[in-house]
Amino acid sequence: MESRNKLHSRLRLWEFPDQYVIEPADGSGAPCLDISRVDASMKLIDQVSECKSLRVPKIHSISGVVGMLKLLAGSYLVVVTETERVGSFLGHPIFKITSLKVLPCDHSLKNSPEEQKKMETEFSKLLSVAEKTTGLYFSYEVNLTLSSQRLHDLGAESKSLPLWRQAEPRFLWNNYMLEVLIDNKVSVFWKFFNLIFTAPCFRTCRIAYLFFFLRLQLDQFLLPVIQGSFNSFETAIGKDIVDITLIARRCTRRNGTRMWRRGADPDGYVANFVETEQIVQMNGYSSSFVQVRGSMPFMWEQIVDLTYKPKFEIVQPEEATRIAERHFLDLRKKYGSVLAVDLVNKHGGEGRLSEKFASVMQHITGDEIRYLHFDFHRICGHIHFERLSILYEQIEGFLEQNGYFLVNEKGDKMKEQLGVVRTNCIDCLDRTNVTQSMIGRKMLELQLKRIGVFGAEETISSHLNFDERYKILWANHGDDVSIQYSGTPALKGDFVRYGHRTTQGVLKDGWSSLVRYYLNNFADGTKQDAIDLLQGHYIVAMSRDMAPVPQKGGLEAVANFPVALAVVLISFWFATMSLKQAGSDYKHKHLFFSLLWTGICVGVAALVRANGRIFCNRPRLHKPRG
Repeated sequence: MESRNKLHSRLRLWEFPDQYVIEPADGSGAPCLDISRVDASMKLIDQVSECKSLRVPKIHSISGVVGMLKLLAGSYLVVVTETERVGSFLGHPIFKITSLKVLPCDHSLKNSPEEQKKMETEFSKLLSVAEKTTGLYFSYEVNLTLSSQRLHDLGAESKSLPLWRQAEPRFLWNNYMLEVLIDNKVSVFWKFFNLIFTAPCFRTCRIAYLFFFLRLQLDQFLLPVIQGSFNSFETAIGKDIVDITLIARRCTRRNGTRMWRRGADPDGYVANFVETEQIVQMNGYSSSFVQVRGSMPFMWEQIVDLTYKPKFEIVQPEEATRIAERHFLDLRKKYGSVLAVDLVNKHGGEGRLSEKFASVMQHITGDEIRYLHFDFHRICGHIHFERLSILYEQIEGFLEQNGYFLVNEKGDKMKEQLGVVRTNCIDCLDRTNVTQSMIGRKMLELQLKRIGVFGAEETISSHLNFDERYKILWANHGDDVSIQYSGTPALKGDFVRYGHRTTQGVLKDGWSSLVRYYLNNFADGTKQDAIDLLQGHYIVAMSRDMAPVPQKGGLEAVANFPVALAVVLISFWFATMSLKQAGSDYKHKHLFFSLLWTGICVGVAALVRANGRIFCNRPRLHKPRG
């Protein structure tokens, strides 16, 4: 990237009572960004104003500006406060965000109505959840939203653009938050434009130059961020040093948590869509292979209702074919040929979804789009994952035909990837992780043979250290993707990590399943609200006819959740029957345990009620984006 477009890599934040000043601390001498804490307006200033006794600032070192969010009355600046270098992508350093900070510009709330202040407080609480977002990565020098092949194919004009303008919007995690800064950039320009236009001594060319200069200076503050995973390692094979990198890019179009985001939306964007790129570099050669995962591409859902596995419901089945067509048309445009591998069970509730998927694909499949069902649990069970070789035999021809991306030490393209394998199970996590790691291993062996590192019969398993580290790479990758969607590491991860199932792994999976159940029912609703707020899927707005939400108390509040109410009533009934049948010597004991279990049931019901999502329970407080 040209130096004039390079992002500021070191910044100093001056926190004054009435303003934030972000000062480049990289020795560039570039202007500072001034943000008002009253109305969130922005301007460029030459230097930080002199500190006075009444305006003593707090000073922080920050690594970048993520963006800004607007709520009902106030705006909130989001900055990166702590980072960790985790590796490199095509020779450029990659950083993981370990700490975010949300800074309020909400002084205008002082003159807002009381009800608006109350609503603002509720929404601003979600930002504390947003600060804990995991799996965020960025680079100051390279566009991390694009795969190696797409970066290589960029024209010179595109490569000269600022990073945020090069970015793929689907994988730009802070796309919505950057919009406010971009809009401010334009408004700042027009303030300068109007001032200069009225001065006859300035010519048009100088106005155009100022516009370019102003855009340039603000572009250096706009930090593109992806959510996903980044893992890498180096290993020696003979005299060769091989560098392996695994990157996950999570799509922002329909992202969220496990039970709260399922299936597809009407535009064909699916839940938990992740692009995974595996890169190998050796002796100047660089080769990459891309896979994708995503929920079944029609409208279906699971409504959280305290059951361990809520029922699957297909929504608007008549629209399924149209939605799937849009989804696969988009994949074709971006990746070429597509092979959809469905790992879902053929029986039970999953069977209904798989049957629908198969029937939809009958109208879509052709030379460029193929569909393959592989009943993972029936064939592999819970321990025989080596039977995935059966699946590989069925897709080997597609993989060899569509290949991978390869450039030589001169940067010349020697081979390109012409198609992609799209894998799904129900969550697109556990079965998908195991399957993608198998495909990735097979393709890496082909790449290393093509480069000349491996002989004709050589495999990754032939090199114990390489094999061990490669398994850990994919296991960590699977855990990262799973934590962002389900809140726990991936199930079946012991097979990916060790090559076989272990007793400890089975027990860990049992615990993770219980944790997922708890999170689905009692935590993910709020987390989903925070995600929707950050991504702009819901834009906060106060309706003109909005009335204060009446507060319900006691059992009436619990009655809004029928299952929770039923649990409480049943517990009272059992308590009464127990006391009636108990002898006088045991009445105190029965009374104690009856009250204990009743209290637990009431507590669970209250917790469920308290977890009610703001966006669901507050009428007209938001509107869908777009």
